[in-house]
Amino acid sequence: MMETGQYRYFLRMAYMGTHFNGWQIQSSAPSIQGETERALSVLLREEIRVTGAGRTDTGVHANMYYAHFDSNHPPQYLESLSLAYKCNRILPASVAVYDIFPVHSKAHARFHATSRSYHYYISTVKDPFYRDRAWIYERNLHLGKMQEASGLLLRYRDFSSFAKANSQVSTHHCHVYKAEWQRDKHILRFEIRADRFLRNMVRAITGTLVDVGLGKLTIEDFAGIIKSGDRCRAGYSVPACGLHLADITYPDRLFRGLHPLGDHKQHS
Repeated sequence: MMETGQYRYFLRMAYMGTHFNGWQIQSSAPSIQGETERALSVLLREEIRVTGAGRTDTGVHANMYYAHFDSNHPPQYLESLSLAYKCNRILPASVAVYDIFPVHSKAHARFHATSRSYHYYISTVKDPFYRDRAWIYERNLHLGKMQEASGLLLRYRDFSSFAKANSQVSTHHCHVYKAEWQRDKHILRFEIRADRFLRNMVRAITGTLVDVGLGKLTIEDFAGIIKSGDRCRAGYSVPACGLHLADITYPDRLFRGLHPLGDHKQHS
């Protein structure tokens, strides 16, 4: 329990970002944060402010997302209320809450995350089942060369070349743990995991790798772009519809010994 008398909770959730202006609350446009705060405030009958694990831009999806909020109500009350279930009755169909559970009073959805994973989907043929979920790109791509170039990302720390211009961050350094391509018939999936990401970083990296796959850039060109720190030398940012926040991991100690209020089974 917090010294102020409040309790802190984590949300485990997912959303399709197609019809939202990203995660962050907007004054004149729908956002996932705004919809989540509205649902919780109605059900708990108090003003709830939700802090997310990070921003996702307009049209970007999240297969797994975490956020936290504080409430004056203890866990027993939230459990009796079946809060996760009732949230889902209020939230739009494209937003789902899987679980709500108590955490330590200092637990932070953003700052305590140890890694994040993103997947980017490309459909090489028109596929109605991937509409708004993948970038439809009907050109031949050399996946082997894209795979080889992706491996270079693990060797570097400064990703200024893929950072959105005028981003207000203290450092462009990231530690990429995994970067590879998978193919399932006509669907290409780029998987990347790192300790942190810069704004627009994954979409810029993917666009540059596509240039490698098209033969516009060599493997050596790709390495030179990373080392240059120059965003103008990198490729374009691919469309937001293909980007999915796939996973977020946290230290086990953040949740150890705390009981879930719903069906929470994992935190990574």
